[in-house]
Parts: sequence; structure tokens; C-alpha cells
Amino acid sequence: MSRSVILLSGGMDSATVLAIALAEGRECYALSFDYGQRHNAELKAAETIARQPGVIEHRTITIDIAQLGGSALTDKEIAVPSQASEGIPVTYVPARNTIFLSYALAYAEVVCADTIYTGVNAVDYSGYPDCRPAYIAAFQDMANLATKRGIEGNPIKIRSPLIELSKQQIVERGLALGVDYAATVSCYSANAAGQACGVCDACRLRRAGFDAAGLGDPTRYASKVDHG
Repeated sequence: MSRSVILLSGGMDSATVLAIALAEGRECYALSFDYGQRHNAELKAAETIARQPGVIEHRTITIDIAQLGGSALTDKEIAVPSQASEGIPVTYVPARNTIFLSYALAYAEVVCADTIYTGVNAVDYSGYPDCRPAYIAAFQDMANLATKRGIEGNPIKIRSPLIELSKQQIVERGLALGVDYAATVSCYSANAAGQACGVCDACRLRRAGFDAAGLGDPTRYASKVDHG
């Protein structure tokens, strides 16, 4: 069996990516981050999601990106938008995916994994620059240059199987693989019980995916939400 590191946030995309890796027969080493985000409901979800056969280990790394500020997800003085906005939204966390992938790269070398799976998506997403195919390709080039495995001709491959899928397609793919989306948390402002706000970008995109697939939304909301 080939070993893989899976970036596991606890949200629907990362849960789908884990299911894909497991379906491909990978031994999975899940990696989550307590990075100073607004809530830890997603980390609790990640712990639950990681408790399945094929996940050899699940680690949560603590890093405090919140010390830098600059994002509504790490600075409580910046409000999470309840309406869609143009351009890159304030929920963008500067360099977050670069930081996470760098840790995953180190972890992959330590556990002798040949692949890193990430749930970045460039179709139904919030406009983050580090979710684009060009970014993943650039990080792959860097990884080939920066690691012992890369230099020795056995590079660690960065896989982003959802990058060109719509949220509808992600939902359909995950359900076909048995993903329990009710156990996932995507909301930027979830409460301590993991209940979603229903109005942030993440909630809107998630709900739209289930609606487009003609399926019921299993998300647990903190209050009644107008599904339009």
C-alpha cells in the first residue's frame, strides 16, 4: 500500500478527499491544524471523520496564524460577511494553504508518504488565490526542489482531486463513496455544537451543492435558514 498525507479540515471537501484516497487503497495519515481559527468545531469533526479503517494516524498541529491577523477567520475584530462580495473576501487567510502544505510536505517525508491530498477547489469557491491549479503546480515545483525525496528522484506528488469539480459534483462523488456529510463542518462561524450559521460564503456554497444535486442538506443549522 502507498502512504498518503491527507489535509483534513473537518469540512465537506476534505472529508471527500479522504474518502477518495481510501477508495484508492491508500494508507492515510490525516493532518489537521488548530491555527487560531474562530471555532474548533471543524477540528472536532475532523477527529470523528478520521476514525475509520485505513486512517493510520491523525495529528492536529497547533500554529497561531491568528497572531498575524488579516482575516475574518482569525481576527474576531473582522466580521465574517453574511453577503457575497466581489474580489477576494476577508475570509481569505494569508498564505494558509502554503503553510498547511509545507507541514504536510514535512510530515510526508517523515512517514515516507508519496502523495499529499488536498481539497482545494477552483470552481465553486470563494476566490482564494491559493485554491487555483496554477498555485498547486507551483507548489509541486517547489516541493520537487525542496525535499530529499525530490532531489533523489522520488518526489512527493500533490494531488487535488476536487480542484475542477463543482460543489454538486463533490457532493455526488462523496455520497457515492459513503461520506457522511452530516458529520462535517464547513461554516466559518459555527457554534460550539458545530451548528452552522447558514449565511456565510461556506454555508451558501455548501447548500448550493446539495440543492444542485437535488439532495437534502444534512447540515445542522443554529437557527432556521431561508433556503431561497
